[in-house]
Amino acid sequence: MDVLLGLLQAATLVLILALLYRPLGDYMAHIYTSTKDWGVERGLYRLVGVDPRSEQSWPAYLRGVLAFSVVGVIFVYVLQRAQAVLPYSLGLPAIPEGLSFNTAASFVTNTNWQSYSPDITMGYTVQLAGLAVQNFVSAAVGIAVAVALVRGFARRRSGTIGNFWVDLFRGSFRLLLPVAIVGAIILIAGGVVQNFNGFTEITTLAGNTQNLPGGPVASQEVIKEFGTNGGGFFNANSAHPFENPTGWTNLFEIVLLLAIPFALPRTFGKMVGSNKQGYAILATMATLFVVSLVTLSAIELNGAGTAPELAGGAMEGKEQRYGILTSTLFATSTTLTSTGAVNSMHDSFTALGGTMPMLNMMLGEVAPGGTGSGLYGMLVLAVIAVFIAGLLVGRTPEYLGKKIGPREIKLASLYILVTPTLVLAGTALSFAIPGVREDVEAVSIWNPGVHGMSEVLYAFTSAANNNGSAFAGLTANTPWLNTALGIAMLLGRFVPIVLVLALAGSLAAQDKVPATAGTLPTYRPQFVGLLVGVTVLVTALTYFPVLTLGPLAEGLS
Repeated sequence: MDVLLGLLQAATLVLILALLYRPLGDYMAHIYTSTKDWGVERGLYRLVGVDPRSEQSWPAYLRGVLAFSVVGVIFVYVLQRAQAVLPYSLGLPAIPEGLSFNTAASFVTNTNWQSYSPDITMGYTVQLAGLAVQNFVSAAVGIAVAVALVRGFARRRSGTIGNFWVDLFRGSFRLLLPVAIVGAIILIAGGVVQNFNGFTEITTLAGNTQNLPGGPVASQEVIKEFGTNGGGFFNANSAHPFENPTGWTNLFEIVLLLAIPFALPRTFGKMVGSNKQGYAILATMATLFVVSLVTLSAIELNGAGTAPELAGGAMEGKEQRYGILTSTLFATSTTLTSTGAVNSMHDSFTALGGTMPMLNMMLGEVAPGGTGSGLYGMLVLAVIAVFIAGLLVGRTPEYLGKKIGPREIKLASLYILVTPTLVLAGTALSFAIPGVREDVEAVSIWNPGVHGMSEVLYAFTSAANNNGSAFAGLTANTPWLNTALGIAMLLGRFVPIVLVLALAGSLAAQDKVPATAGTLPTYRPQFVGLLVGVTVLVTALTYFPVLTLGPLAEGLS
């Protein structure tokens, strides 16, 4: 029965996403191509001092992204340090310096890694004015960068790729905010908490007392998923009944976190003038998603050992109200996007099962990826794919009428090297520096041995890929991990953005070359297969040696 319900939920999810693909994708294309401004947007343009009709070169666009993000980091950091004197602080003290830096970097980079228990660390003002606001704008920044790259493919002999401030405000007010309002009402109807009650003391059935936290949960829950952010209001995240009470709210949250990433290929197709190109990208994303989901589900359903066999599968760390298949569906969705939310504990998956969420992030989170970051990551891989195809047939590679020359392939190659470098270097330094290693092994790792190695590897994989989920057996609130993971989040977010915007500028400056008999059709199944292969070979195999030292070694032992 549990398997049947899981399959029905997966089928329902596919149906809903299919119904959303065209209208949501077309609406996003309209948002970023419309020449009309809303009144609130015009007011913000005047406040910022921006001419919405003045487009930017890629360096100017990049300066806008970086300046806005730096201000965001400073604001969230100061807000946390001043928590004790803020209204609705719930009597909670100021957040320590290291944790404040880590959290500010986390939410501004759309990572939402949390080295703390949110409900007993953050007051309502910090949650709403700091973290929730970044849930909106960090998602809007990601979509803006993706749209800028799409413009690079669509334009001819252009020195501009759009206006960052226009893209930022339109994404926030026309897309993210309306859905967040409606979605919050739906979740409240489903039983998700939304109040300012603080802590309520109750008497348990055993006669003891317990403090139950309240808070504005539903409003933050929607944008947490819809913006592929992932930071939960409670420590248990979407496994907490106040955040995710029932089976249908669980499905609704999965729909929210997949809606934008899976609809953006339609936006891409509309903006470049070929819906078939969008379908090719969608097919690639969907293929990788299905393979990952089926693999993880099979591993968890067939967990070895007496307890899993009696339970009908590996149920440790999973909510009984969801079961195995709904848990693996959520885990696959959240790690193949940059969401990082959880409705089960990935640390408690079987050894090989825990490999899959880690591998999903190592793919670069492109199937379908985060809000914007998934699309621009997949398009970079498409550039690599057509370059490889061009080498095989001895022709100059072209994609959407744009030649892929030395400059473009260098930018694309650097892009795919950024996160592996951060992940492998961060993990290595955690064990190579004597003082750091002693702290990591004595304080951070609760499960010594191979699994402890996996926990550290997962942490840096999650941070560098801006995911935010964790193997929960790791204590990350230490000076080393707060600093190292914070730096990995910042570099993992903004170095790729620099490269993507440079690529967008390079492509926009080109004229389009006409298709010939030798041009590779990039909308056919052959190209989809090539792109899937490139995604796996170029990204996942980079990590194979370190996986053999951690989760694979544990699973095969």
